[in-house]
Amino acid sequence: MPAKKKGLYANINAKRKRIKAGSKETMRKPGSKGAPTKSDFKKAAKTAKPKSKVSSYKGKRPKK
Repeated sequence: MPAKKKGLYANINAKRKRIKAGSKETMRKPGSKGAPTKSDFKKAAKTAKPKSKVSSYKGKRPKK
């Protein structure tokens, strides 16, 4: 059984984290070879988990 692949956004966030840590990598420009296309983002959106209403709560209620 093959290992489950990480998603598009997981890969993007991992690369951003490596760049921030000083790996001297750069993000690819849109349209360049190997960069994710619009269709890649559309496919990723189909498999995204829906946001939970509870997760948006920040812990403070607005004052009346």
